[in-house]
Amino acid sequence: MSDIPDDGWKHSGVRVISAGSLDRNTAQTPGMNRAAAINFARVGAQKIWAGTVHIHANAKTGAHHHGPLESVIYVVRGRARMRWGEHLEFTAEAGPGDFIYVPPFVPHQEINASADEALECVLVRSDNEAVVVNLDIEPAEKPQSVRWIDPIHKG
Repeated sequence: MSDIPDDGWKHSGVRVISAGSLDRNTAQTPGMNRAAAINFARVGAQKIWAGTVHIHANAKTGAHHHGPLESVIYVVRGRARMRWGEHLEFTAEAGPGDFIYVPPFVPHQEINASADEALECVLVRSDNEAVVVNLDIEPAEKPQSVRWIDPIHKG
């Protein structure tokens, strides 16, 4: 077991970040609003970044990737349409309760598939700082649909 800090974990232990105190001063992509909850600057996180993402109804983000980081997106509310690939030629959708995994360096675009409901998600990345590389990619005319295949979504 590691050494117990001088404060006995009182201030260096568990941290609660209230919904009203998220930090919107983080890397952004056109079409979405990210807010940081957990990162090095806010809580001293060494290996993860976590926060929220909000995309307005019928909106889409610019194409981007997150460098060497892995990303996990959990859909809280709304319908997410993800496009990915060198020309954003692949697409799949996710709804409330679904998780989306984005590997390192994969060009992607988030789209709110709903015309009248905001898309709200929780986002976790594999490093303590946000890395966002915005790209200038023209989306494919007809994206190829890729179904989620897992034990729940059999295809």
